[in-house]
Amino acid sequence: MSLAHESLDFVAASPAESLQVSLASSAEDIAATQRLRHQVFVEEMGANLPRDPDGLEQDEFDPHCLHLMVTDPRCGQLVGSTRLLLAEGARAAGMFYSETEFHLQPVLSLDGRFMEVGRTCIHPEYRTGAAIHTLWNGIAQQVIEHDIDYLIGCASLPMDDQGAHAQAIMDRIRPRYFTDPELRVAPRLALSEIFPLPHDVPVVLPALLKAYLRLGARIGGEACWDPVFNVADVFVILQREQLTTHHERGFLTCV
Repeated sequence: MSLAHESLDFVAASPAESLQVSLASSAEDIAATQRLRHQVFVEEMGANLPRDPDGLEQDEFDPHCLHLMVTDPRCGQLVGSTRLLLAEGARAAGMFYSETEFHLQPVLSLDGRFMEVGRTCIHPEYRTGAAIHTLWNGIAQQVIEHDIDYLIGCASLPMDDQGAHAQAIMDRIRPRYFTDPELRVAPRLALSEIFPLPHDVPVVLPALLKAYLRLGARIGGEACWDPVFNVADVFVILQREQLTTHHERGFLTCV
């Protein structure tokens, strides 16, 4: 089952900021990532989540994940984060987070080790490319350290226009970036079944999705509507060779 495809042009990055990436090593570190997630997903993007008195965005998967942090050593500020769920953690949690949105049996039947990337967010003052570049280097390091064969996760499409832009993005990526039919996953709440198809809508790929595609990822099928975060999610699968090759060559970039 080949995942090869015609990829987007890849541009090498030279981060302007001197940022550092590390794994959270304490409860305080994890709380900091959850606070940044709350700032981005709830305060900025309007996710419909129960009010948290501590200003944290957290769920039942967090205790089973590795939490990757990007910090600015000049001020000590956390500027980006993502969480990584290994197969062992998914078994403890009962499933991968992506399984709450997609039926993943065709992908999870592949022979190899999986790691799921989720809840990726960047502080609004650091969305110049350097923070996400640094974050991807950290992800690549974890892929190598844990001998991961497949990186999986969800990339979100905006839904602030009743799904028109999301549908337009799907129309653009469907012909070139979908997996082979035998690796397609089924959304539990398909976007196309809820919102009408748009016409003549300009397409701007979100930075995280663009990063996945530039690294050689494939999209596992149609999008799933997430009413809690008010986004449309697509399932992404990336082979280890694609990510580590870019990492070793110093080409990791997202914008």
